[in-house]
Amino acid sequence: MVRMISPVDPNRLRWQALVVVLIGAVVMSTTAETAVRPARLDYQLYTLDNGLTVILSEDHSTPIVHLQLVYHVGSKNERPGRTGFAHLFEHMMFKGSQNVRSDSHLSLISRVGGDGNGFTTEDTTTFLETVPAQYLPLVLWLEADRMATLRIDEATFEAERQVVKEERRWRYEDTPFGLLNEIMYDQAYSVHPYKHSAIGSMEDLEAASVEDVQEFYDTYYVPDNATLVLVGDFEPTRALALVKQYFDRVPKASRPVPRDIPREPIQHEERRVTLMQSQNWPLPAVIVAHHITYDGHPDAYPLHIAAKVLSDGQSSRIYRRLVYEDQLAVSAFGDRSLIEDPNLFYAVSVTQPGRTTAESETALIGELDRLKTELISDQELQRAKNQFARDYVFGRATVEQKASHLSHAAVIHDDVSTVDAEFDVFMTVTKEDVRRVAQTYFTKENRLVLTILPPAPAGRSFLTPGEGE
Repeated sequence: MVRMISPVDPNRLRWQALVVVLIGAVVMSTTAETAVRPARLDYQLYTLDNGLTVILSEDHSTPIVHLQLVYHVGSKNERPGRTGFAHLFEHMMFKGSQNVRSDSHLSLISRVGGDGNGFTTEDTTTFLETVPAQYLPLVLWLEADRMATLRIDEATFEAERQVVKEERRWRYEDTPFGLLNEIMYDQAYSVHPYKHSAIGSMEDLEAASVEDVQEFYDTYYVPDNATLVLVGDFEPTRALALVKQYFDRVPKASRPVPRDIPREPIQHEERRVTLMQSQNWPLPAVIVAHHITYDGHPDAYPLHIAAKVLSDGQSSRIYRRLVYEDQLAVSAFGDRSLIEDPNLFYAVSVTQPGRTTAESETALIGELDRLKTELISDQELQRAKNQFARDYVFGRATVEQKASHLSHAAVIHDDVSTVDAEFDVFMTVTKEDVRRVAQTYFTKENRLVLTILPPAPAGRSFLTPGEGE
């Protein structure tokens, strides 16, 4: 694929200089209230008769247009026994339609100096193209055509199934610790489909039929389950007319898109699990995970702060204590997964040879509990806010990044206005808010302690602690 290099634009250079000044003002601020607020995104919101949501954001900084088409379907929409379909469709959508030959979608874009791609998450499947502005009609036609007339046949399906299986092997099964997230989510969830990974299982991929795939496409890849975002060098009235010209022809879905996602029951007691992982697991690992809320909930913003304090980089509390100070781990990290439905906040220690998993567990829980009893420092709070402000500004520098922010707000938050409103919410988070969410979510009853061990040496059996004693 071809990536475009834009000529130097004096306006862009002035904008970059402004960003440097803005970031400097944020970093030098001593309180959240003095941080400089980034400029808001201008956009227009429409809904076509067939249900397609359209967001237009005019940006003449460079002579390009970026398109994102987000289908509100991800791995959480898959049924048990049929995992991996959303990711499989990310591949299938590039394999031709009634009017486009197999593998020609991206080549048509690259021939005009553009770039295209796609990706799948638990909640969405996204397709994106960036092209010189005059080729906006081309990418609109390509997306509308495959929305309406995707080619699904046995040969294409079988070929892409093998591609996905191979991707699973090299990204997960053949990589040291590559199955960590998959194991963690399988143990943390009982009924919610976040339990399985977006890549799907080998067994489910083998069991799928072309009829299953056709049904999945007919159900979810429809206009009223999609959001089209355009950001770039266009005139909005003309762009909307082009969108209607191509997408109005796509028929409205014959039935509502199902949203019957099972809710995960509230966990009422600590869960402890010890497993032996025979495949690419060189050292013992300990995971401490807590169920948390969803993206956009008021508690999500203090949880972002907590994650930065605990596990963002080598100066974070968890890394500093487990790797540098106590030398319990060769690596220690964590994250908060704040997505459409309630997810996890977790911390991981890969145990240092000669140290025990029990020591790592005690240290991880100790750092999580510390947030419940002690306020973080003013410096830690401001550092986290400065990092967020920096990421917020630099993360909206390109037309693609702006489109991603708009589509996320529209699809995941179901409210495009949050694309700007979140910045102000984040900047008002207090130290007390961080302690409150820690006390709310980092409880013993809401905790999973997962210990994953490498294979036992030859001639020795593996016993879960407590067995055979």
